[in-house]
Amino acid sequence: MIRATMLLTAAVLVGAATRTASADETLKICLDEDRPPLSMHHRGKPDSGFDVALAQAVAKELGRALSIQWFESKLDEDSSPALEANALLSDGRCALVGGYALTRDSLVVPGVKTARLPDFDGATIADRRRRVPLGVLIPSQPYVYSALTIVLGAKARDRRIADIGDLAGLRIAIESGTLGDAVLMNFGKGRLIDDINHLVPGRSDLLGSLDRGEFDATLLDLARFDAYRAVHPDNNLAATGYYYPIGINRGYVALASNFTLLDDVNKALADLQARGTVAELARAAGLTYLPPREPAVLGDVLQQILGK
Repeated sequence: MIRATMLLTAAVLVGAATRTASADETLKICLDEDRPPLSMHHRGKPDSGFDVALAQAVAKELGRALSIQWFESKLDEDSSPALEANALLSDGRCALVGGYALTRDSLVVPGVKTARLPDFDGATIADRRRRVPLGVLIPSQPYVYSALTIVLGAKARDRRIADIGDLAGLRIAIESGTLGDAVLMNFGKGRLIDDINHLVPGRSDLLGSLDRGEFDATLLDLARFDAYRAVHPDNNLAATGYYYPIGINRGYVALASNFTLLDDVNKALADLQARGTVAELARAAGLTYLPPREPAVLGDVLQQILGK
């Protein structure tokens, strides 16, 4: 069983242990309100997604009630998921943030002392203006692996893809500034550059464009493809089954001062994994489940890509 690294080290950084929360306390978990099929919170509809179901299962294992604090993560160059998560935790909005990408960069001691809160359910005007003193983050053991996969459009759906290089000659679409963009642009010292068409994140319909035949292929997070297929069951896209060898585990993150809770959560996750419950919850949510892989916490992603 994969165990998240740095737990003990981070605990030492903050000093003495805090007490373990009693079983009758509510387990408060922050989740992104718009990250299908991981977590969704839309007015007039029941909350849903893999991370929602997993949070319910973890709370049940701990014998505690569950409360979800929904927040909205902005997709822009000024946003920082690590600072947003830290601010939510440091402000006491929740004890855990779910679906967190476990990378070394996302778990370093913050380079700033304060950060603004992301927009969250129930936030006031004052909440949107103030800055929160930050703490130190520590990860749980991972519970799911996020992979980049190649998806093909109708005109190229029969092409066999065993490596990134098999995309040569196709009309490739990719969103600028994403991990997939870095992979494609740096492959083979720029071998695919002439085939790549850049789209603006948040403004362009990447998979829709591919589905309509405007492009032939893309490289993106597998969960995003799952979400598209759920909404567009009659799509013309083809899954290749190819996963880029560098991916990211996802898990919970907490403040180092709350490491006793995280230890209890790790035990709950281990039991749920052993019983096959985590995989079952993923399938029920429409998420292609890939179990966590070593290393539990990924190092410098860009350097690994450039070194491929």
